[in-house]
Amino acid sequence: MNTFRRFIGDSEPMYNFYTQVLGFDPLDTYDVGNDTEVWRMQAGASQLKLSRRAEDRVYVDGGVEDATGLRLWTFFFRDEGALSKNFTEAGLPAPVFEEFCSHPAMDCKKSAVVNDPSGQAVELVITGDEEGTTYEEMEVGMVVSSLNVSLPFYRDFLGLKEVGTEYDSRFKTTKHIFRNGATYVSLRSFGESLPADTGSAGVQYVVTDVTKVQDLARRQGVTIDQEVGTIPGFTVRFVWLEDPDGITNYFADTEESRGEMES
Repeated sequence: MNTFRRFIGDSEPMYNFYTQVLGFDPLDTYDVGNDTEVWRMQAGASQLKLSRRAEDRVYVDGGVEDATGLRLWTFFFRDEGALSKNFTEAGLPAPVFEEFCSHPAMDCKKSAVVNDPSGQAVELVITGDEEGTTYEEMEVGMVVSSLNVSLPFYRDFLGLKEVGTEYDSRFKTTKHIFRNGATYVSLRSFGESLPADTGSAGVQYVVTDVTKVQDLARRQGVTIDQEVGTIPGFTVRFVWLEDPDGITNYFADTEESRGEMES
């Protein structure tokens, strides 16, 4: 499971923010045609992908609570001092960390929310855990218009493991948490009147057969944004689906995931 963000302007500040300031390992950049590049980095067990904005999408600037969509990336760090030093050495203000508790004296976390160079929110959580225990994990924060509609999509259609609920004292709302490997997917709702951001970010799942995903989507009435296709010069196949708020859930299969790689 990977996740992507789209941005406007120069790629260098975005790329440097995630690789040099947050410290994620850079990967090869892909040219997927049509003047589209994808900058990639490894964040624990997942890949973060950056590309420029596409013209056929809707973008809503602002904070987590200003639109539906994939509005928040949460990353976990062990050393607040080292992370703050990365910010100041890059000429950025050091994050301001506060402690938030989901219940009095229980489940407390020290976190800061900053904006990346595209203006999209990133939450930084200091764990204090020993090396290797939580850094592999990340959380993908969805804002949805209706939990009653969206929860079945992520639980029943996608089949993500439902972890439970947690009161988020930073955003003063309950979030519903799912898990896929080392990646958490959290759903929050701030009401049904928010505009829909369908372009700024989305999720990618690597699967064994995208045609089966498309067939299941048709049977269950899930919106198919782009039917099964390929990218010239690559062996990957893809199908793009939308959740009930138009958030992109992008499925891909590769030679490796299809079991076609020679041993």
